[in-house]
Amino acid sequence: MPNTLPTILVLPGGGYSRLAPHEGKPVADWLRALGWNSRVVEYPVAAKHPTPLLAIQSEIAKERAAGAPIVGVLGFSAGGHLAGHAAVAPIATPEERPDFVVLGYPVVSMTSPTHAGSRENLIGLDANAFLREDTSLELLVSPATPPMFIWHTAADEAVPVGEHSYPLAAALAAAGVRHELHVFADGEHGLGLAEGTAAEAWQSLCEIWLSSLR
Repeated sequence: MPNTLPTILVLPGGGYSRLAPHEGKPVADWLRALGWNSRVVEYPVAAKHPTPLLAIQSEIAKERAAGAPIVGVLGFSAGGHLAGHAAVAPIATPEERPDFVVLGYPVVSMTSPTHAGSRENLIGLDANAFLREDTSLELLVSPATPPMFIWHTAADEAVPVGEHSYPLAAALAAAGVRHELHVFADGEHGLGLAEGTAAEAWQSLCEIWLSSLR
């Protein structure tokens, strides 16, 4: 059935080993309530690069082929890495690249020592320097990178903001890419919609940002 609505694909986190349920369906439901077509993508886990990237590129292209006028990707943690990778991957057709991405406490750098679980599952702990750099989002940003909305917490110990979202935002700024970065003081890793916490404000901030894209 043709899809003529702006679409956002949701990528749950889970360290590239599983898909966290609370970062999937509840988020897609929230986006649909905002007027977006949205669905959760069950991308391959425990699969080495580039298998997950090729899978999400295929899903983006599928939505465009069905008629979606705008296709964005929203991801959390490792799912945020995958969403961001789709935006910055140097080898992609226009149909495979998202129009924008929303990243929640994303894994960004594969050269950082933190969140070794994501790195192990995606490229292996013995990956050489070239492969680690080739999958580090902050090193792949260019002026052609689509707009990004990023949120994180300063208290995140699993994926420290200083090693992940801050370097990504700095690279976006240097390349002149439209973006927003919101860092909340409190909150552990994996908040999802973050309901009942101060970081829940990311929802209203993101809603405003998304409305500016349509």
